[in-house]
Amino acid sequence: MTSPLDDLERLRASIDNMDAILLHTLAERFKLTQQVGVLKAQNDMPPADKAREARQIERLQSLAAESGLDPAFAEKFLNFIVAEVIRHHEKIRSSS
Repeated sequence: MTSPLDDLERLRASIDNMDAILLHTLAERFKLTQQVGVLKAQNDMPPADKAREARQIERLQSLAAESGLDPAFAEKFLNFIVAEVIRHHEKIRSSS
């Protein structure tokens, strides 16, 4: 039988692993969105796509609900990421 402290350490190690997975996944996502930003800049397309953002929010809210997460959290999370992506796209566009 393990002690509560051992259990706590095991759980925290799992959380640390999940945090690393999240960050690496976000890094890969940003590599893709950088490519999108270059494509948009090269073709004089706007950095933001409100229709796509709305579809993504709806999709992530549904996925969140299916996963037992708060859909409002999923929306806030995506909005945070999208704001950073748009900032990157604007930067790419201004340097082109």
